[in-house]
Amino acid sequence: MEGSFVINNQKRTFKFKSGDTLLTVLRNNDHTEVKEGGREGLCGACLVLLNGVLVNSCQVLAVSATGKNITTVKGIGTIHTPHLIQKAFVQAGAVQCGFCTPGMILATYDLLEKIPDPTEQEIKKHLDGNLCRCTGYVKIIKAVKLSSILLKENEEKGKK
Repeated sequence: MEGSFVINNQKRTFKFKSGDTLLTVLRNNDHTEVKEGGREGLCGACLVLLNGVLVNSCQVLAVSATGKNITTVKGIGTIHTPHLIQKAFVQAGAVQCGFCTPGMILATYDLLEKIPDPTEQEIKKHLDGNLCRCTGYVKIIKAVKLSSILLKENEEKGKK
């Protein structure tokens, strides 16, 4: 079968099998920034924003995502033009092996869109379901807090 998607603001059309997940279709078409973890929806490595909703792409059938907007971590910032959240993760040292980083960054992006100044408890709750085996989450929580500060500072600069 064939389906069209809007991925990071670009319309793309792919061929795929009826039972393929969104994760499979994305990775088979060079969106390797979406990581493959356990394929059980438990690790957060494959997170994407689907029409603005954070989802585990390994749990979404590709056919159900046709015609929808998909944002991967590259959709919010790239290595050449990083988002402030991506900069905060690097600055806080929350990118050890990097495997969980795309999902953590998208979860942070989603959180800060909803709660610009989250408490530590709100951060932990929103990142629940994103597994990291390297950092122990201390640096990740620090990165989320730093992201909040950087975004507020950037917003204030824009108002001046």
